[in-house]
Amino acid sequence: MPSPVPDPVLIPKWVRDLASFRRWARSDDFPERGRIAYLGGDIWVDMSMEREAHNQVKSEFTIVLGALANQVGIGRFYGDGMRLTNAGVDLSSEPDGMFLSFGTFESDRVQLTEGPDSLEVEGCPDMVLEVVSPSSEEKDTAILRDLYWRAGVQEYWLVDPRGDILAFDILRHGAKGYTAVRKQGGWVKSAVFGRSFRLTRQVDRTGLPAYTLAVRQGGARI
Repeated sequence: MPSPVPDPVLIPKWVRDLASFRRWARSDDFPERGRIAYLGGDIWVDMSMEREAHNQVKSEFTIVLGALANQVGIGRFYGDGMRLTNAGVDLSSEPDGMFLSFGTFESDRVQLTEGPDSLEVEGCPDMVLEVVSPSSEEKDTAILRDLYWRAGVQEYWLVDPRGDILAFDILRHGAKGYTAVRKQGGWVKSAVFGRSFRLTRQVDRTGLPAYTLAVRQGGARI
């Protein structure tokens, strides 16, 4: 059976800048499915369905990082669905995940204007996660890499589950761009979380890939 053809996205003519894009995103006319972002003056639309590997990787990071943030009491992790807007770099998108430390919450770096009813994080989170898919490769590896750096995001976590080699990098903010943190035995350290992480892939009883994000503090694995 052929894949269903998604409905076309009709962008209103009055959407010409970040402010008007945000109004559209909050309106009843905004599409309920698909990925639609405002990236440095361009509107990026991806109506393709989520692939199994992308879903499983994203879920693993959300489970592990969400639990870690709660257990250690260092901040809040937001999974897929929360919008991130940074007016300084003309950015409004929905990352696969992002982390905001309590220190960042208490500063002027971010705000949730509507408290628990907020639809978006405004400002600059400490960390952002993106999982690469065939339709998002340029966006994740080039466009967002530049925008997140210019926005001041301290760590950009980039995962690519495609192919034989599972790629997981923590990109650390530097003066001229992001630099990948060097791995040691497959482990990569996050300054944001104060811990090291290792992502592995196995095959479970279904015959499908299963992903595990391990965490350790110092020499102890937790």
